[in-house]
Parts: sequence; structure tokens; C-alpha cells
Amino acid sequence: MAGEKKTKQKVCPVASKCGGCQWINKSYEEQLKAKSMSFRKLMEPYCRPEAIIGMENPKYYRNKVHAVFGEDQRHNAISGIYEEKSHRIVPVDSCLIENQKADKIIVSIRGLLKSFKIRPYNEDTGFGLLRHVLIRTGYATGEIMVVLVLSSPIMPSKNNFVKALLKLHPEITTIVLNVNDKDTSMILGEREKAIYGKGYIEDRLGGMTFRISPGSFYQVNPVQTEKLYAKAMEYAGLTGKETVLDAYCGTGTIGMIASRDAGRVLGVELNKDAVRDAVSNARRNRISNIRFYLNDAGKFLLEMAEEKMPLDVLLMDPPRSGSSEEFLTAAAKIAPGRIVYISCNPVTLVRDLKFLTKKGYRTQKCVAVDMFPYTDAVEAVCLLSK
Repeated sequence: MAGEKKTKQKVCPVASKCGGCQWINKSYEEQLKAKSMSFRKLMEPYCRPEAIIGMENPKYYRNKVHAVFGEDQRHNAISGIYEEKSHRIVPVDSCLIENQKADKIIVSIRGLLKSFKIRPYNEDTGFGLLRHVLIRTGYATGEIMVVLVLSSPIMPSKNNFVKALLKLHPEITTIVLNVNDKDTSMILGEREKAIYGKGYIEDRLGGMTFRISPGSFYQVNPVQTEKLYAKAMEYAGLTGKETVLDAYCGTGTIGMIASRDAGRVLGVELNKDAVRDAVSNARRNRISNIRFYLNDAGKFLLEMAEEKMPLDVLLMDPPRSGSSEEFLTAAAKIAPGRIVYISCNPVTLVRDLKFLTKKGYRTQKCVAVDMFPYTDAVEAVCLLSK
């Protein structure tokens, strides 16, 4: 046991407090084996899974890195993550699963605060300015966005701060000020302004270019996302004639990839920023056979069913909580020939499969994809047919 503790400390000095990498002591081979076994057990009543899809280089994969800022007892700036199940900040300079460049930029920002007389925000007193730093990187493009989350819209000598940061990191392509003046556990506030660059970055995925804004959803592991989406497309089996619905479409990534092989694609999403990005992404990639709708996926599907609109393939990628019964009922009512279910939580996936199999669907194929090495999380793709 002592040896195990030692390993944990050696690999990452804050692993025991952070709780982010639950499997930091397992070799990658062991991790894949364990994920594969638990997924197979869950899926056994429905179908036999294909071999798990792992990563060649399972480190530093997160292209979205968040640091919370605060002060220690001597009022020195610290940055890192909240200790598991608390609001105590665990100082972190580098992390095994985060983009290394992003970690270095966060350390540089912390180092600049004192000379610019910027104090980190204190949750208890409400004093201080800098609450969080969010960094998003484009894996294929190398573009880097820095989001400074402030408690007030006024940042003293911001132009000089930008100059100083760019001198240290000329690779940064845009810097955004985000204002979060509410007493909330949410990272981003609703107001933001680009103070350097265009206010967003772009990345390429599946041969398409995507725009990523501070708050837009984009998969955090681009290498595995390529594999996940390739599998989803293989399962969808598109021939160029189908009408496809991309439910919970986010910024439209998978729907746009599907548009190359489909007759037409509809995307539906409840987050207005994501829909704005999706429309802009489709325009940027000159895709004319896709349309995006700002709506609840379940309601939208019911409306489609009531209007007797044809649907051949349903692509769904719901949140961790899985799909709602309203959505699944609507899906069964419109009865697409194939459903490709992308899941970030196999437990809720199985719950939803149970519902759909009672409505006349059969699970034909499934595969687990390791999107989050060193954690106990795994994603999956499932093909159901009527």
C-alpha cells in the first residue's frame, strides 16, 4: 500500500486531493482492460461489444483547461482546481491529462498578477478581480484562446497586461474578458468581450473546420473524437439519400460530418450560443444540406412525428444524465430505421436501451471509446435498428 501511495505521489503530487484522475495508479493497459470488462458486463443483455478503442499516447489530451484563482494565507496568488467535494483550491502547475502549453500559460498569468496589482477573487469576502482562467486550444490548428473570467467588467491596464502575456506566449491567438459577477459555481458569466484577436478559435475535425467560442461545447479529446465519430458514421451506414436528425447537436460537429453522406441533416440544440456556432460552422464549411434549430430535442422530435416528417437515421449524443423519456417516446413514435446513440455514460445508455428495446428496437453493434484516460469514464457508440 505504501508503495502504491508513493507511485501516486511520484506521477502527480496532488492526485490524492484532486480526484480528477481516479486511475492514475493503473497502467494504461490495465485501464483499458477494466473499462472493457465493465462495459461488456453492462452491454451483455443487448449485444456483444467490439474491442475497446484506446489511445496511442494517453497523456496531455485535454484541449480545454480550467484553473480557479485564489490566494493563500499570505495573500499570494494561487491557481489550480477545487479539492474534491470542496471549494478549497489545490495549487496545480502542470497536469498529466491537460494540454501542456495551456498549463504554462496559466502559470504565466499567475506570475503577472502582482506587477499589475490584480488580486484573485475571494469567494468568502467577494473582493478581488480574477476568478478563473479558461484556455482552449485547437489540436489541428494550434490556435489558442485565453478567457479571463473577472468579477467586474473593469480590468486595470488591460492593454499592458495583454502585451506582457503575449510577450511570454506569442502563440496565443485570442484573449477574451468574461464577466461573472454572480455568486455561482458556474465558471463563465453571460457578458464577454474580445480584447485581443477575434474572440474565438477554430479547429479541424473529420475534414471540417469548427469555430469554438469560450462557452461552446467541443469534445475535449480531439484525437479520440475522430475515432468516435468515424465509428458513429460507420454505424449510420449513410448512402447519400437519408434524412438525418442530429439531436443534442451542440456546435454541429457530428451532423456536419454526416452531411457529406446524407441527403439532408437537421440539427437541434437548446444552447443558443452553440446553435450560433453551428450555423457559422456550416457556412464556413459551405454545407448547404444542413439546418439547425434552437429547440428542446424531445419537443422537436414530437413535432416532427406529428407532422409525419420522414426520418431515416437519428444521431443522438445526450448529456451524462442520458435521454429523457419524452425524447425516447418521441423517437419511438417517429420510428427511424436506425438510431446511432453516442453516450458519455454507459449506465444511462443501458437504461435508455432498455426503453428503446421495449419499443421495437434491437441493439446491433456497440463499442466503447476511451476518451478520458486515467479516469474511470468511458464513452460508447451503439447502433439500434427497428
